[in-house]
Amino acid sequence: MKNKLSLLILFCVNSIFAQDLDKLFEKKTFVQGSNTLQYRIMFPKDFDESKQYPLVLFLHGAGERGNNNETQLVHGSTLFANEKNRNDFPAIVIFPQCPKDDYWSNVKVVHSKKGVEKFKYQKRGKPTKSMELVLKLIDDMLDKPYVKKSQIYVGGLSMGGMGTFDILKRRPNMFAAAFPICGGGNPKSVKKYANNVSFWVFHGGKDDVVHPYFSLNMVTALQAKEADVKLTYFENSNHNSWDATFAEPKLLPWLFSNSKTLKNE
Repeated sequence: MKNKLSLLILFCVNSIFAQDLDKLFEKKTFVQGSNTLQYRIMFPKDFDESKQYPLVLFLHGAGERGNNNETQLVHGSTLFANEKNRNDFPAIVIFPQCPKDDYWSNVKVVHSKKGVEKFKYQKRGKPTKSMELVLKLIDDMLDKPYVKKSQIYVGGLSMGGMGTFDILKRRPNMFAAAFPICGGGNPKSVKKYANNVSFWVFHGGKDDVVHPYFSLNMVTALQAKEADVKLTYFENSNHNSWDATFAEPKLLPWLFSNSKTLKNE
């Protein structure tokens, strides 16, 4: 009876928090011609349009794709919605959602019979439809007077980690810092943004979905260009290394400590 009561209390607490999360992250749509991007946005507490705030873009993984404008909040949203973090790091946080039939990154995914996927990241090529919409959404946000252009950040997990590297090569001067989790990219593209962005790369040592090699390859390429980059390698984590990443107490202090000098300053 005691265990059932504990589970009931836990379920109620989680349900209440999920409702709060749904209120904190407003449902929005961004329309460009015949294309629509669904996204969620959380504004700082006591938001004031006369002030300026950092902006964080978070790209979800393949499992959270869809068109319900909800599942993209499954991983990572609670980190930014945490009361203490909202007080310590007031920011505008955006979680766009990628449709089931699309991908953030311009990458060819080769499925193997063993279940381990191979990824061939493209150096050139147009952005995917979803990435193009994200780019236009962020460009639109940067026109808002309350967005602090010197503190624009991007991060993501798995497919979103790949999308993080992809968006950097398309907007090499936009972001002050990036935190790709269990992702990857084309190492030949890092020369475009290596000296413009601070990096904290995360990956699980036992990842059997996106091999750690892909992150290590990017870190090596960034180091060769003398980029400001560090790697956290969770030796015993599998693909869900985002759990350990979000539990890293220094992640947000590091992220919001990064700022870039604007050309017109």
